[in-house]
Amino acid sequence: MKISTKTRYGMRFMIDLAQHREGGCVALKDVAERQGISKKYLEQVVAPLTSAGLLRVTRGYQGGYELARPPEDISLADIVSASEDGLELLDCMSGVFACERAEGCPSQRIWGGMERAIHDYLAGMTLADAVAD
Repeated sequence: MKISTKTRYGMRFMIDLAQHREGGCVALKDVAERQGISKKYLEQVVAPLTSAGLLRVTRGYQGGYELARPPEDISLADIVSASEDGLELLDCMSGVFACERAEGCPSQRIWGGMERAIHDYLAGMTLADAVAD
């Protein structure tokens, strides 16, 4: 299991915004420079975060990005869910994929437990926690 680059960069972007939120809107190019990520790639990273309501965008001079809610109100699960289109580890766990073995599947309990542990860990940490560390 691997977390996508888009999710890793999304997490870095959100933590950076939380660290620099006192100054108001933050320019994408500034985050790109601080994080060593291309501005063009960051544009793709922020789209799902904005759609999920985690970011607020202000256009024009003095514009940029800012957190839509305080860092203590944004969980790391929120970020991963927005970037990965959910936290399901397997298609058969999402309820979308119809598996003929779903009824009474012994391994579903194992994967489900792992999925819940990851979700609970991420849901239990906020951006404020990440910045404090």
